Amino acid sequence: MNRLWLIPFLPLAGFLLNGLVALLASSVRAEKEAGADHPGAPLPYAQRLFHGIVGVGSVGLAAVLSFAALVPYALASMRAPEGLAPIVQTVYTWMAAGDYTVDVAFRLDALSALMLSFVTFVGTLIHVYSVGYMQKEEGYGRYFSYLNLFMFAMLTLVLADNLPLLFVGWEGVGLCSYLLIGYYYDKDFCAAAGKKAFIANRVGDFGMVLGIFGVFALFGTADFSFVDLAKRQVLAGNAPLGVYAVCLLLFLGACGKSAQVPLHVWLPDAMAGPTPVSALIHAATMVTAGVYLVARCSALFVLAPDALTLVAWIGAGTAIFAATIGLAQNDIKKVLAYSTVSQLGYMFLACGVGAFSAGMFHVFTHAFFKACLFLGSGSVIMSMHHEQDMRRMGGLAGRIPQTFRTMLVATLAIAGVFPLAGFFSKDMILGSAAASGHWALYAVGLFTAGLTAFYMFRLVSMTFFGKARGDAEHAHESPATMTVPLWILAAFSVVAGLIGVPAALGGSDRIGRFLEASVAHPEIHEMSHAAELGLMLLSLAVAVTGLLWAWRWYGRAAGPAEAVSPQAHAFYERTGLLGRLVANKWNVDEGIETLVLSPFRKIGTFLWRGFDALFIDGIANASAFLVELLADLLRFFTTGHVRNYALAFTLGFAALVAYLWMS
Repeated sequence: MNRLWLIPFLPLAGFLLNGLVALLASSVRAEKEAGADHPGAPLPYAQRLFHGIVGVGSVGLAAVLSFAALVPYALASMRAPEGLAPIVQTVYTWMAAGDYTVDVAFRLDALSALMLSFVTFVGTLIHVYSVGYMQKEEGYGRYFSYLNLFMFAMLTLVLADNLPLLFVGWEGVGLCSYLLIGYYYDKDFCAAAGKKAFIANRVGDFGMVLGIFGVFALFGTADFSFVDLAKRQVLAGNAPLGVYAVCLLLFLGACGKSAQVPLHVWLPDAMAGPTPVSALIHAATMVTAGVYLVARCSALFVLAPDALTLVAWIGAGTAIFAATIGLAQNDIKKVLAYSTVSQLGYMFLACGVGAFSAGMFHVFTHAFFKACLFLGSGSVIMSMHHEQDMRRMGGLAGRIPQTFRTMLVATLAIAGVFPLAGFFSKDMILGSAAASGHWALYAVGLFTAGLTAFYMFRLVSMTFFGKARGDAEHAHESPATMTVPLWILAAFSVVAGLIGVPAALGGSDRIGRFLEASVAHPEIHEMSHAAELGLMLLSLAVAVTGLLWAWRWYGRAAGPAEAVSPQAHAFYERTGLLGRLVANKWNVDEGIETLVLSPFRKIGTFLWRGFDALFIDGIANASAFLVELLADLLRFFTTGHVRNYALAFTLGFAALVAYLWMS
């Protein structure tokens, strides 16, 4: 494959075509509504068909080209003892400054190949799903145009051979998230959610920019050859301090994109966008970019062990923090949103203990079951006539059976039930934490796994089991354009983990061997197969316990009017303040408002009304007043009579003569 640039170019072409046609069509409709005669305007069905074909086709072709490139590369890489060298293709020179140049160049190696595989595949399925989900929405062409642009930005990020080009894709997905989260721009909440996502990511991106400059200062280059230099510890300047600073700055950028505490606040509000957008952001694109960045720069992070420890604890803290919030959410999409935040914390926990391959393995498996869950929630929402409160659902298993079965499979996968995909990637993370001696992190991860199983099966129980509540009796199954992607994603939620079966279960950890040449491998002590199997059984027992507990509280015992059992009611009553804090998302948004936004707002008000209005404007106004006063005084001497001017001239001349005489 010698045309890597075509992979991101095809979605870009789809964006331009869809955008142009949507713009022209909107102009035609405006003219027709104004009474103008324009017989050449396309029919709405033809227009929608065009947007669907271009939107799905451009991403589908990109997926075909991706697999044409990565399958031969992956097969050859698995046969090579130390992996294949990266394939780098330069398109043109972007910037040049002296001897240094930045190229628009694309890189195919094990890490980018892994990302490319699920980004294009899951992205194509989400585009197909969107054809059915968005068919009655206004702005159909605008939607597919933005979605194609999103794919272009993410593919640019994944394939970039240098940090500046990666940053172009990085900012591109940030822009597209703003456009798609605020897709329903006529609704205040949606517009505010889009702005919140955009601004929160700017905080992280500030660190990202400084980190890129720091990489250049350390290694004299910003292309990914610095990874090899980092492996050989070829550094410039004050290396230890510089490495720590650069790692922390890059991680700040990763926290913004991947919604880690405290920059997680934008991701739950991102649910304001259409459900397929939520699936694309949460499963296959934007939020995985931060984990990808840390894995791509793993050789640099290994040189800063304390920075890695911070990564691990931020990830673990985010995982358990978001999981507790997920326990008490009643909006079906909000539960999945906090689930994503929690799972991203799991991925950073893996990177923080040096298990970069395990973290990327979880990125891979998570893409399938989380996309299935989000798209399944969209099917539920559509069948319930846009109802999202799980307390008004129930009894949907028999009414939308395909949605129920696929979501059940994905739920078991994210809970870590053997032998589904989530079991292998989750246990690889927990096993790596234990093997590296981070038992506290292991305990946090294990407890979070139990919480995950509980709140995810709570979602399934409240939605699909019990008696019908609200308008659930009138629910109907979604069209094939929506259910077929669900079945495909459910199938991959089952089998995707087979590429990472550990030796303790008779596997060979193919994913670890495949990524070996692309990520760093700090020393992690090996565990015996018996110990590894024991940890697996423990985590499986914790997951099953969470599932059964959720079933008892929210499934079997739920009555026709209530979504929870009496035991659950009693528990929530006993938790008191703690329960209210969890239900209110630990008041983080209120805390940010009180501690950050409100003081800055007051400072801004003071600078506006105090400093600017009183001081700056005061100086300008005082100057104008003095000029006006002086002019008022002088106008008394400007009478227009010649005799007065002659008298003034005479008196002035006399005063001058007297002054000269006396001096």
